Amino acid sequence: MPSSRLKLALLGLITILGLVQASGTSGALYAYRPTRRIAGISVIDTPLVRAAEKFAKQHSSHAIYKHVMRSWLYGTLMLDANETPHRNVDPEVHAVATLLHDLGWDRTKNWPLISPNRRFEVDGAFAAREFIHAHKDGKHWDDRRTQLVWDSIALHTERSISFFKELDVQVVSKGIIMDFSGPAYDVSEDDYAVIGKAFPKDDLKNAVNQSIIWLCDTKPQTTIDTWMQPFGERHVEGYNIRGKQRVDLIFQNLSSKGQ
Repeated sequence: MPSSRLKLALLGLITILGLVQASGTSGALYAYRPTRRIAGISVIDTPLVRAAEKFAKQHSSHAIYKHVMRSWLYGTLMLDANETPHRNVDPEVHAVATLLHDLGWDRTKNWPLISPNRRFEVDGAFAAREFIHAHKDGKHWDDRRTQLVWDSIALHTERSISFFKELDVQVVSKGIIMDFSGPAYDVSEDDYAVIGKAFPKDDLKNAVNQSIIWLCDTKPQTTIDTWMQPFGERHVEGYNIRGKQRVDLIFQNLSSKGQ
């Protein structure tokens, strides 16, 4: 007969294995990751997340850095308040994607990750992927996690798509939109206000406006037929959409005969 001590050890092992099986690759397992507090909110604290925050700060204006921090915290509160995303969203994927989602607005001269011909969301997605691949811990990420970051960033402004993607992608997009639309998704007004006090948003409107106008001026072809087009039409001299919209181009190779 096993001794009492051995029985206790076996019982402990069975309990641990049960937790792992119930958790899969998400949920309770994520709870064991290191955390720290920002504005009183517990957030994941890994070397990769710390590096992502530093990278965002290096490649953003102060106003946009505060925006990505607020967006991360809103999303974290959303995860804490809702059981399904809390159990299924990878908090490290969420943190990295949200912190790096506006890298496409970086104006660092000759930075090779900013293209002359891609939408800023796509530039940001590629830049985040390169960041992950270059980090010693990111090198061990599987392709699925990296792809979730890419998708979250590339689609964060296209909510008619992102809201129907994986939960990780949805939460990133919803956390970002809360910085513009106010508290939602079970984030309380009080918690929302605490984040705003820690990272004031008085400069957000001007920073976003100037970033989009800059894109319309320097990469107009990436803004036509998107939600950014009105900024170019209103604020950029010589911004010309004539003959460049999809409605103008979609049938240009189809003749009136036989097609």
